[in-house]
Amino acid sequence: MKIVVLSGAGLSAESGIETFRAKDGLWANHSVDAVATVEGFNADPALVHKFYNERRRQLKEVEPNDAHYALAKLEKMPGIDLFHVTQNIDDLCERAGAQELIHMHGELLKCRCLECAEVINWERDTSIHSSCPECGFKSECGGIRPHIVWFGEMPMRMNEIEKALQSCDLFVAIGTSGKVYPAARFVQIAKDAKAKTLLLNKDPAENSYLFDNSIIGNATEIVPQWVKSLA
Repeated sequence: MKIVVLSGAGLSAESGIETFRAKDGLWANHSVDAVATVEGFNADPALVHKFYNERRRQLKEVEPNDAHYALAKLEKMPGIDLFHVTQNIDDLCERAGAQELIHMHGELLKCRCLECAEVINWERDTSIHSSCPECGFKSECGGIRPHIVWFGEMPMRMNEIEKALQSCDLFVAIGTSGKVYPAARFVQIAKDAKAKTLLLNKDPAENSYLFDNSIIGNATEIVPQWVKSLA
């Protein structure tokens, strides 16, 4: 069975990851325009570097939860062809054992050169003084930026994601608000391709009405239960 899973902030919330609060336009008490746009980076690169340094430090203080481990188990189950795409920028799925994962919004532990576009694994702090380790580039903003899809930028690997949605048997959204596009329309793409659809969420999503079935509860409880039901 071909399964496409879309995971969002609700997957990692129980691990203690601070999430973007769309309802008030703030992310960890910062305006999203200031820390999650190209314009914000150009206006105050020092603030943006500091913000993502804090996010990286926070990531080192948390651990994968039972939902992450369940999805890593699902990836290895016989008869299951899993295509997991996440909106999350953390590495908790990988730390739980996931081998195949698409981060459509980028990865916190990677940076990208502003000149040569090389993507570099990066766990330490960055600043306006950081240069690209590949080509040596450095500007007044620094030589590198977080490898994160900011507002107004195109999510990563969309062609692969849409192909998977068009050929899957089951689409499952986990811990998503159903508000953020293009991810919010994935369920409709899957439905148009005659796939079954399932929502696993702590609360009803904005697009809940599009799903064939919904299971409401904490991710650490309902995701392992769902995976167990497929065994």
